[in-house]
Amino acid sequence: MKQIEVTIMGQSYILGCADGGEAALLEAVNAVDREMCAIRDAGKVKARERIAVLAALNIAFELANRPVSAPSPAPSTASVDAASPSDGQALRALVARIDEALSQEGRLF
Repeated sequence: MKQIEVTIMGQSYILGCADGGEAALLEAVNAVDREMCAIRDAGKVKARERIAVLAALNIAFELANRPVSAPSPAPSTASVDAASPSDGQALRALVARIDEALSQEGRLF
């Protein structure tokens, strides 16, 4: 685990980060910093704690209202056939060759 020093609204923090997660963490830090600074600069809220809570609520609201993209389904023969007839034909030919090899020997090796 790495430790990274970041600055949010002018205050430094040391944060733990899994190896390889630095870019995502820095992106999150930048989003929080931008949101907190925007609230502070609007001038209505002065207390750092209240600014942090409002920023967290704003970010959570944005995430909750973000359109959800469906995960990609695992490819199947039907979806390959629908995507491209030549791909479907190639897949069927490959399956036929595997079936033939297995039926002759009953095993791959």
